[in-house]
Amino acid sequence: MKIKELCAEDRPREKMLSNGPGALSNAELLAVILHNGTVGLSVLELSQRLLHSAGDTLAGLFSMGTGQMCAIKGMGPAKATEVQAALELGRRFLSEQSQCARVPVTGPRMIYELMYPLLKCLDHEECWVLFLNRSNYIMRKQRMSMGGDNSTVIDIKQIARLALELRAQSIVLVHNHPSGNALPSRADTEYTAALHNAVGSLQIDLLDHVIVCEREFYSFAEEKVLPLL
Repeated sequence: MKIKELCAEDRPREKMLSNGPGALSNAELLAVILHNGTVGLSVLELSQRLLHSAGDTLAGLFSMGTGQMCAIKGMGPAKATEVQAALELGRRFLSEQSQCARVPVTGPRMIYELMYPLLKCLDHEECWVLFLNRSNYIMRKQRMSMGGDNSTVIDIKQIARLALELRAQSIVLVHNHPSGNALPSRADTEYTAALHNAVGSLQIDLLDHVIVCEREFYSFAEEKVLPLL
């Protein structure tokens, strides 16, 4: 059925105008983003097909690459980038909301909840650093590097330099494991020790190194992996 054949109140755009975006299903919201369908498929049917190919989850949709989306009949590069742009805006909104919580960092669970929106569903590793003041408030949250699916390079000198520029009292290192296994690798442990020693010589504390996964996290400080932490 074509969209124009639906009752006005059932058309995604009109429904959104009348009742707000919260009244729409995920497929209907996708239909608003995609604007139109293709030969033999209404925009709503195309949206349902796209969502189904992602396992009927937004997390699955976020993980789909442009090539995977374009393999679906009716989806081209323009439509794929429109969907990806909308998802990225949502991800940034979640991150922005976390930054607005002006409370001091109190432990690894809080760090995990703060960073999860930024690292959720990524297929590559990213290294981030939280720079804290004397009261453990976050002065800046900075991505320091991006890597492959099982490693990323941590530039210790760059982190130390930025900590000095910000006059940070302490830092927290955060990175993700796309594999879903939160346990640190040998390289993770070696980098953590090296960073601890480097910033420690500048009288800056490394409070923790938190590894973020989809459903769990690992805290070096909590697990007391390194005596010097």
